Amino acid sequence: MSYTESIHNAWRMLSANRARSMLTVLGIVVGVAAVVCMVAVGAGARSRVSENIRGLGTNILYISPGAAQSGGARLATGTGRSLTDEDAALILRDVPGIEIASPMISRQAQVIAGNRNWSTTVTGNDSGYLLAREWALVAGRMFSTAEITSGAKVAMIGQVVAEKLFGGQPRLGDRFRIGSVPFTVIGVLDKKGQNASGGSRDDVVIVPLATARSRIPSSESETAGDRSKETKVNRQALDFIIVKFYEAGAPEAIKQQITKVLRARHRLNTDAPDDFTITNPADILAAQEGAARIFSILLASIASVSLIVGVSIMNIMLVSVSERTREIGLRMAIGARRRDIRRQFLIEATVLALIGGAIGVVFGSTAAVVVAYYSGWPVLISPWVVALACGFSTLVGLIFGAYPAARAARLDPMVALRYE
Repeated sequence: MSYTESIHNAWRMLSANRARSMLTVLGIVVGVAAVVCMVAVGAGARSRVSENIRGLGTNILYISPGAAQSGGARLATGTGRSLTDEDAALILRDVPGIEIASPMISRQAQVIAGNRNWSTTVTGNDSGYLLAREWALVAGRMFSTAEITSGAKVAMIGQVVAEKLFGGQPRLGDRFRIGSVPFTVIGVLDKKGQNASGGSRDDVVIVPLATARSRIPSSESETAGDRSKETKVNRQALDFIIVKFYEAGAPEAIKQQITKVLRARHRLNTDAPDDFTITNPADILAAQEGAARIFSILLASIASVSLIVGVSIMNIMLVSVSERTREIGLRMAIGARRRDIRRQFLIEATVLALIGGAIGVVFGSTAAVVVAYYSGWPVLISPWVVALACGFSTLVGLIFGAYPAARAARLDPMVALRYE
C-alpha cells in the first residue's frame, strides 16, 4: 500500500468518526494555542525592554546631585544642589573616553497654545542631551550657539506636546507659552515611546539651559519663601549631567574616574560620602530584560504542560484499534503487511496532531493579538515559535500514536477475524 493510499484511508477513517476526532484535536488545539500565545506575550515583554534600551541611546551615564540635609534629616537623592556647569566641563576635560558631558535642569511646567494647555517636563539643555541619546528631529533644527549663549526663547517639542498643543501638526515658528513666557517652536522631536517606568519620553519640551534658568522657575524657588531661610536657592545648580562615553570605554571604569574627579573638585574628605549619584540606566533595563526573559521562559514552560494532552491521541487510537480489530484482521488476511497497518495508524495520529497544531496556531495568534489590543501589552509572534509548535504537535502525534500502531500491527489475523 502506498503512502497516498494510507493517507486517503486515514482521512476516511477520521471523517467517519468526526466527533471523536474533533475531541482529540481539541486537546492539541488548546496546547498549541497556549504555547503560541504565551510565548508571544513573553517575547513582547522582552521586545519592549530592548526598545527601551535602544531609546536611551548607547553608553549613557546620568549624574544626579546627592541628598540634601533638612534639620538633621537626610532627604531623597537629587535634592542636593551639588552639581554645576563647571563639573560637566571638568568631566569632559579630565576623564578619558568621554564624548559628551552635558548639563541639564528639569522643570515641571504648564504649556499653553491658544485654548489648549498641558502639564509637561521642560528640560534645559545645550543640545548635548539629544546628541547623547541619539534623538533625531522630524522637523526643524537644534539650538544655535547664539541661542544657547543668549538664552533665546526657542524650544524643541516632543510628540506628546505636539499632539496636545497643536493637534499633532505643529509648524515651525508656532508660538506657545511656558507659564507666562512666550516661546517659538524651532524643532519637533522624533517619537521615542515609553520609558522604563511606563511614562512617555515624548512628553517633553527642550529649551536652552540659560533660558530655563532665567525664565522657568523651579518648584524649589517657588516655595523658598515658605521654608526655612537657612537654604539659599542656587539657580546655577544642575539637576543632571548626562554623560556619553565612547564604545571602547567600560562603564564601571568611567564611573570610577568620574567619581574621582568630582570628589576632588567638591573637596570631599576621604570618609565623606559622595554628594552625587552616578546611574547607568542600561543596568536597570538589563535587569528588567533578565526578568522578562525568565518571565518568557516561565510562560512557555507553563503552556508546554498543556501539550501533554497529546496523550489523548494515544487513548483515542487504542480505542480505535479495539473497535477496528476485525477490519485489521480482514486487511491482513487479504494481503496487508504489518508495516502497512502500523503506517496506517501512525498517519491517522499524525494527521490529528497536524490539524490540531494548525488550528492551535491560528487560535494562539488570534489570542495574542487580542491581548495586545485590549491590554496595551506588546506581543511578538515569532515564525520559529509557530514552526516549533507545529513540529512539536507532529512529534506528539508520532510518539503517542506509535504504541497503538504497533499494537495493531501485532494482531494475529485469525484472532482478529474472530473478534466480536
